[in-house]
Amino acid sequence: MRTVIWVCLFMLLTDLITTQSLNPSLDDDVLGLIVFKADLQDPDGKLASWNEDDDSPCKWNGVRCNPRSNRVSELVLDGFGLSGKMGRGLMQLKFLIKLSLARNNITGSVGVNVSQLSSLRVIDLSGNGLSGPVPGDFFGQCGSLRSISLAGNKLSGQIPDGLGSCLDLGSVNFSSNQFSGVLPSGVWSLHGLRSLDVSDNLLNGEIPKDIEGLYNLREIKLGKNQFTGQVPDQIGACALLRSVDFSENSFSGSLPSSLPKLSLCKDLDFHSNLLTGEVTEWIGEFGSLESIDLSNNMFTGAVPDAIGNIKSLKVLNISNNRFSGSLPASMINCQNIQILDVSRNSLTGFLPTWLFQLGLQTVRFSDNKLTGSINDAFTSSVNISHQNLEVVDVSDNELSGEIPFDIGKFISLRFLNVSKNSLTGEIPKTVGELKALDFLDLSMNRLNGSIPVEIGATSLKNLILSRNDLSGSVPVTMSKLADLEYVDLSFNKLNGTLPKPLANLIHLVTFNVSHNQLQGELPGGAFFNRISPSSVAANLNLCGAAVNKSCPVVLPKPIVLNPNSTGSDPDSVTQIIDNKKTILSISALIAIGAAAVIVIGIIFITVLNIRVRSTMSRSATAIPLSGGDYSSSPTTDTNSGKLVMFSGEPDFSTGAHALLNKDCELGRGGFGAVYRTVFGDGRSVAIKKLTVSSLVKSQEDFEREVKKLGKIHHPNLVALEGYYWTPSLQLLIYEYVSGGNLYKHLHEDEDGDGNRSSLTWNERFNIILGIAKSLAHLHRLKIIHYNLKSSNVLIDGLGEPKVADFGLARLLPMLDRYVLSSKIQSALGYMAPEFACKTVKITEKCDIYGFGVLVLEIVTGRRPVEYMEDDVVILCDMVRGALEEGRVDECIDERLQGKFPAEEVIPVIKLGLICTSQVPSNRPDMAEVINILGLIRCPSESQEESEL
Repeated sequence: MRTVIWVCLFMLLTDLITTQSLNPSLDDDVLGLIVFKADLQDPDGKLASWNEDDDSPCKWNGVRCNPRSNRVSELVLDGFGLSGKMGRGLMQLKFLIKLSLARNNITGSVGVNVSQLSSLRVIDLSGNGLSGPVPGDFFGQCGSLRSISLAGNKLSGQIPDGLGSCLDLGSVNFSSNQFSGVLPSGVWSLHGLRSLDVSDNLLNGEIPKDIEGLYNLREIKLGKNQFTGQVPDQIGACALLRSVDFSENSFSGSLPSSLPKLSLCKDLDFHSNLLTGEVTEWIGEFGSLESIDLSNNMFTGAVPDAIGNIKSLKVLNISNNRFSGSLPASMINCQNIQILDVSRNSLTGFLPTWLFQLGLQTVRFSDNKLTGSINDAFTSSVNISHQNLEVVDVSDNELSGEIPFDIGKFISLRFLNVSKNSLTGEIPKTVGELKALDFLDLSMNRLNGSIPVEIGATSLKNLILSRNDLSGSVPVTMSKLADLEYVDLSFNKLNGTLPKPLANLIHLVTFNVSHNQLQGELPGGAFFNRISPSSVAANLNLCGAAVNKSCPVVLPKPIVLNPNSTGSDPDSVTQIIDNKKTILSISALIAIGAAAVIVIGIIFITVLNIRVRSTMSRSATAIPLSGGDYSSSPTTDTNSGKLVMFSGEPDFSTGAHALLNKDCELGRGGFGAVYRTVFGDGRSVAIKKLTVSSLVKSQEDFEREVKKLGKIHHPNLVALEGYYWTPSLQLLIYEYVSGGNLYKHLHEDEDGDGNRSSLTWNERFNIILGIAKSLAHLHRLKIIHYNLKSSNVLIDGLGEPKVADFGLARLLPMLDRYVLSSKIQSALGYMAPEFACKTVKITEKCDIYGFGVLVLEIVTGRRPVEYMEDDVVILCDMVRGALEEGRVDECIDERLQGKFPAEEVIPVIKLGLICTSQVPSNRPDMAEVINILGLIRCPSESQEESEL
């Protein structure tokens, strides 16, 4: 009934809008807002005060009224968490001055027509999900409009020409959308415009040379578009400009000579364009400039000496250009500068002695042609406060000398890169005084000596010391670097053994010690058990699984029993051996005893197996013909079992023989063998004969857990249809899936002729998405799969994936890690690293890890672990290394033969790597995975495919 009333109200409101009533009343505001609310979802209850029975909306949350007329003048619902559409109810608010719906989740098209709200001055719809083009008549009558923001939406098409007729506009923000085409020409004549922001769109064309009509402009942001041509000559006529951003476009030519007229300008950003020419002495005429970014262009010549005149300068970035010569000494006058980036140029000379006397935060001089000693610049500032310096990058130059001992005085330093130079000497111990240091790269120099033990006092996440002449051992203090992620000590002369406590570094992603002289066994733990063989290669005396070399077993010296010895002759052992007398060591006695126990055990197990098979054979043929919803047979003795079917009454007798028929076996897994059998009605089912009977719970617990699993239904999960119980035999009855398992499609011959199934990329993506949906469903039910692998993913006749074996861990009396890893998670390569760590809680994140491995397996067509002649290849490590080195082709199944969209495949590979993070908290949950997969697919399909 209430729905009918609202329909009538809406129809009435539509009629009112259509006829444009000449006598609007207070009731129009109530009715308009209630209809507007009807199109929205309000999960946080922010609009709970909006009651259609009220006479006035003036006390409603977010609503403000004119105190004289009591008509709605402002509607401000910023950050209310609203979703839905922006309906036409707003058109009834004839006296609305300000409309602000920023930072919500409103979708659909823009539903407000400015021409129908003649009093509207402020519109802010930023930070929503609005899409489609802005209607051409949107700005039909905008005489009162002062400010409009549509930023942060998904709006497309051209900006309507009518914008240029809004003569009183002071602020326009259309940034972060998908607008294309050229800006309306009238925009450049809006004399009252103070702020113009159309950055981060797809706009193109040239900017008119004459824009002096914008004489009130304070801010112009055109960055991240496709504008071409030259920077307007008359930009200097906009004398009130404080901020200019023309970055990330295709502007060409030189900077206009009128720029220095912007005496009030503080921020000048032209980075990432095609600008050329020299920056001459006019740069010094900017009296108020605080930030200059000219990076990623083609400027040439020397850095002008006049830059030292800009006393207010805080940021100077001229990186990735073609500047030459040395930096002017006048820059010592820039006492406020905090960030200096001149990297990737052709600068020469020494590292300036004034460099560390300015209180800088960031210094970047990388990839130039600087020479001389690095020590001079540091020692010249020995009496200067170094509290501010955080980043120093002088890599890839021709610097020499030693790393200064005074480096420890830069106590705020967190990033230090002096790689690719010709530095000599040892790494100073004072590096340990850099408590905040989290990135250290000293690679590709000529450093010698050992790695200082003091390095363990830092906060390092990245430690790169490769390609030097370092010797000595890896200090055990490195194990104190709890946040350490990337380590590269390769191509040095390090010796000794790797400290065992390194196994406690749970965030490690890379640990490369290849091409050294290390020896002994690798540390234990999840990371080092799966370390890439290439990371430990060329250490001849290193042993462990990663180098495919067994470590020698160190045993105590055997004690020899000599019945003829009095114990006084220390050489009696040697003498007895030489005389070939009868001796027997304790270790020999133990070995003989162990062998006897093994033989007895084999005999016992053989006899036991014969008896069990006999019992199982009798039990299998004793299944009674009983069915129905949760129906069971009345007998429970050892010679007859209890059959429960969750629906239907199948004739089971015709299929009982299949349990013992090897020809009907479909496969075997950690829980047991699976057979196909046929009911009397011709319907096929799959029956899992559990072989972990000694681990199964009591009958009561078993039945309770199985019935819970029987209630779980999802299109991408194999349905459990029933079960059978005897004390010696337990069967699970599943739906039969005809297409075989994913492992077969990826790795086995389809017809035995050497041709494997050739899954298309679309089929692979749908399989990945289906698996993700099934796991998300299980995780919502608080069920962990534990045993996710390609052989447990079945493919039905329509190519849809169905995940099997879910929830079977619930049948175990306790979720013991050893049982899970050895009995269930038997497939090497899928098991999450936390199984090896007793202190880490097992959660749904272990399924995420297995899913990530599956993703990589599906994309690459390779097994999670592959054994070569002299190597072991771990799929995750192989893909991660290939991707980092740009060898993407090696990460994609050759059977796809280029028939795949790279914009989908590469993000899917990266998603797989994220899911296989060594740290569980770094892995996304399955709901996030589904959203990511939806975003990877083209927009027209993403919404549909992300629905469960």
